[in-house]
Amino acid sequence: MNVAKILVVDDDPQIRRVMRTSLTVQGYFVADAKSGEEALQTLREQRFDLVLLDMNMPGIGGLAACREIRSSSEIAIIMLTVRNAEQDKVAALDAGADDYITKPFGTPELLARIRASLRRLPLSPQDAATPIVFDAIEINLSTHRVSVGGKDVRFTPKEFDLLRYFATNPDVIIPHGKLLQAIWGPDYGDQVEYLHVFINQIRKKIEPDPSRPRYLLTEPRLGYRFCVSPTAPGAG
Repeated sequence: MNVAKILVVDDDPQIRRVMRTSLTVQGYFVADAKSGEEALQTLREQRFDLVLLDMNMPGIGGLAACREIRSSSEIAIIMLTVRNAEQDKVAALDAGADDYITKPFGTPELLARIRASLRRLPLSPQDAATPIVFDAIEINLSTHRVSVGGKDVRFTPKEFDLLRYFATNPDVIIPHGKLLQAIWGPDYGDQVEYLHVFINQIRKKIEPDPSRPRYLLTEPRLGYRFCVSPTAPGAG
């Protein structure tokens, strides 16, 4: 069994020490960094599976560090902050984070968030055999590659899992809660802002005009519908 490697990034040495101890006891390999700059250097030198990244740090700060990490890596990222405003959650997700947790938090909640961020949808033999193709879009489920108009488009793991779930459940309305639980896990269901951000990111990558989506359609107050044979642009 592979041991997940986690990088804890926080300018508070006590928080780094507590998280490192708690996660090591759970069987994770843990390293830490005290700044965004140190985290970026560490990530260039070693491979990790997940970053726990404090939003409010001196230097380049957590959001800038998150954007820099996400620009070249598909690593799972959880942002840590003392603020619980929705605008802060959206800012973290927009920067490329997979999830968000507010301080102070308990170890059980932290472990649940880590499991959710590392969670990947299982691949059936049928899924692995045949790519999903519609119009100019091709989704290769076995290699996690997406091409649009013949050009590869990079997706984060969470973005890919969400796109894959839509593509394998086409032309039906999927409620918000069902989507959240399918992609993040059973502890989720009310975090609709997660979907807003991730849906917008996916639309920018696959839609001819993201402001008038043809494929990934919003069903007001209900959820989303993935239309694989669109006849006209829909409302977003």
